[in-house]
Amino acid sequence: MKPRLRTGKVAETRTFFKSLYGVFHMENGRLITTRTKKAGLPPGTLMHVGERRVEEALITRFDYGPDGALETVPATIEECLAIKRGFPVTWINVDGLHQVDIIEKIGTFYAVDALSQEDILTAEQRPKMEDYGNYILIILKMLSFEADQDRVKTEQVSLILGADFVISFQESRGDVFGTIRKRLLSGKGRIRKKGSDYLAYALLDAIVDNYFVMLERFGERLEELEEELANNPR
Repeated sequence: MKPRLRTGKVAETRTFFKSLYGVFHMENGRLITTRTKKAGLPPGTLMHVGERRVEEALITRFDYGPDGALETVPATIEECLAIKRGFPVTWINVDGLHQVDIIEKIGTFYAVDALSQEDILTAEQRPKMEDYGNYILIILKMLSFEADQDRVKTEQVSLILGADFVISFQESRGDVFGTIRKRLLSGKGRIRKKGSDYLAYALLDAIVDNYFVMLERFGERLEELEEELANNPR
């Protein structure tokens, strides 16, 4: 008799693959992705494609330089963009992609191409980097572990790197950038003495370093499953 997966294991497996390959559902035995909502629309059409993870977008802003750093949490994107810069580098972070007007207003203010905005809003992109001349667009995946649901969550992170600014876009609140924020506020390390390119490097480095944390969790989980399989082959 062939061994069968328990119902809970089947659900866990489905959840795992959903987290890896994006939001999908089954209709009449076919795999349907949220990307189908954009079928037939012209290139550059701004529409959020992905899971609505937060009710309200959260905007945070860091302005910093060798002499100090200032963190603000503007209530609106208009308030954020109206802040007068007193430091050499600005980092704006947006948690939540479903409020399209925020991405559009940032794009207008920083002269970000409509196709780049479309990529940011489509949370099913493959990791990539594109040079647009006045800025660089970087898209990659960030992993985190949800202990309450015992699963790994994946979300898209998009970075816009300009000459004196970095803008990061995340699908939901919570990330792996806590140590970077602490270094900016405390002045430890070289980050406040460097430009926006070093900040982008630090953000990428934090995301990639966390991959190894997730690999360790997978390794531990695999050992548990091997032991469970040895003790109970069915």
